[in-house]
Amino acid sequence: MQNEEKMLNTALEAMIMRVNDLKNSIAAMLFKLEHEYETLNWPTFLDNFALIAGHLTSLSKLLSHDKAPNLRNLTVLPLLLSPEKDDDLMRMTEGRITTFAHDLVPNYLRTKPEPQAEQKMIQLEHKAANLAFDASQKQIAQYTKCITQVYDIAEKAREEWESEATSRTNQTQTSNNNDTQALVAAVGLGKGLKLDKWEKLQVQ
Repeated sequence: MQNEEKMLNTALEAMIMRVNDLKNSIAAMLFKLEHEYETLNWPTFLDNFALIAGHLTSLSKLLSHDKAPNLRNLTVLPLLLSPEKDDDLMRMTEGRITTFAHDLVPNYLRTKPEPQAEQKMIQLEHKAANLAFDASQKQIAQYTKCITQVYDIAEKAREEWESEATSRTNQTQTSNNNDTQALVAAVGLGKGLKLDKWEKLQVQ
């Protein structure tokens, strides 16, 4: 029994670490989309997306591992309910949950969608099941056309960005590094300037 509990705790710690990595990657990507959208380029976006996909893959492998506990067979029960503010709970949930009270626990520990959402899903599944074959094929064709257009736009933007990057790389250099350093030294330190000209400049 102790070994099972130890294995469960170890597996849960590993899962929490993977979920935190995934959460941090998503937060970083959202921050870039909201605050760095003017300078964000396509390769950087793809790198962030690949990082998120990698975290999802590692989490999936961890959950599907033979030694991983089957979480579906476990039941989560509240040990203590209180309407008072819990600082430890706020710290663990990063401020999202402040109390663990009787009226909130059913929502926190829910394993099924809310009744309204579940009813809506049943209606949509029933509608999809009764949809005629021709109508479904038409909708699939429209969806495919829309996705293809979006893909073509993104592909064209990527090609334009790559061509611009290539043209910038192939541009001939129009400045001389030594001349630039001499100019900076002359302006900042007065290096290389004749004394009489420097005195005239000071008088003026």
